[in-house]
Amino acid sequence: MVQRVPVSGLENAGGNFKNLLVNGDYQIWQRATSAATVTASNSAGTYMSDRWASWEYNDGTITQEQSALDNDDFETTGMRNALLVKCTGTDSSIAADQFAMITQVIEAQNCQGLKWGTDNAKDVTLSFWVKSNLTGTFTATLRKPDSTYYYIPKEYTISSANTWEKKRITYGPDDTNGSVLKASTGNIVNDNGEGIWVQFGLAFGSNFHGTAGTWANAITGISTSNQTNFMSSTSNNFYLTGVQFEAGSGASDFEHLPFDVQLQRCMRYCNVMNGTHEVVANYSTLAPGYVTASTQGYFTVVHPVPMRLAPSETTSADSDFLLADGAGGSIATTGIAVNQAGSNRTLLLATVSSGLTAGRGSAMLYNNKTTATLTLDAEL
Repeated sequence: MVQRVPVSGLENAGGNFKNLLVNGDYQIWQRATSAATVTASNSAGTYMSDRWASWEYNDGTITQEQSALDNDDFETTGMRNALLVKCTGTDSSIAADQFAMITQVIEAQNCQGLKWGTDNAKDVTLSFWVKSNLTGTFTATLRKPDSTYYYIPKEYTISSANTWEKKRITYGPDDTNGSVLKASTGNIVNDNGEGIWVQFGLAFGSNFHGTAGTWANAITGISTSNQTNFMSSTSNNFYLTGVQFEAGSGASDFEHLPFDVQLQRCMRYCNVMNGTHEVVANYSTLAPGYVTASTQGYFTVVHPVPMRLAPSETTSADSDFLLADGAGGSIATTGIAVNQAGSNRTLLLATVSSGLTAGRGSAMLYNNKTTATLTLDAEL
């Protein structure tokens, strides 16, 4: 019989799923991998790599893309992919209410092991690999929405240009004003809503400047005045990978999950049918259904894993899909919309101009396009 001896002093030695972030090694890219411009918005980020949103709200522009790491980078970081953000349009003077950042929002019920809102509230440690041509001070911030909003920015330095650097930052009750985590104001509701935001700052105006290492319940706690302006030059780039967020005051080795496990975790928040993980033959079936009128039918998509909540739906183009007419032919769709949705399945209402027969069985097909996508989105 083998005796199991506990390891003392390693609070972060961890079990499975110690990393509260999903896809921290950027394995999964359901939406796309090529460079794409981030939509300018102060209320929503743009997703490409699963679970990670890039935000841009200033007078410049940024793009995001997958960076496949070469063997030298892999030897250094242990990662095969990184998120790459580039400045493609400059803003040399960030206005007070402007910003740029990279974020992931952790689901609240996955944060309960931190015991925030009790006397036993735990520290958390953020570790990551970062590389940029731009050296200087950057911020990594936590945001806790439930009960009372609290933010805490912490600074780190990119010391050497174009060089991978490993950073480790701990946050918790011992930080300035950290007692809020032990009071009811620190509570994170046990539901499927927002738990903790992890934010990597790229640029922040003065409205967001606060004090490093201090919990604050105002937006001035999002960043500091020392944050480097990533928007200063179109030569600027920012690589991020190996991001881990775990309970405890130290950083353990990055938790590598099997690809299929990571994909299923991502599909709780987004499912791209005919995405990069799937090869679809011409005219293959997306969903079975039935016809209720000459111009419409209902089709059921069963989710591979239960989604966080009833998802919304978008398509690459409605005409990228067909409805089988029940007599050996097919008709291009003119509209696809969610009729009923839950966490386990979504009922779609699809319309055509004419030609269907009510009462017949049908199927929604891909219209001879491997680039056709139907996306179900339940992101935080």
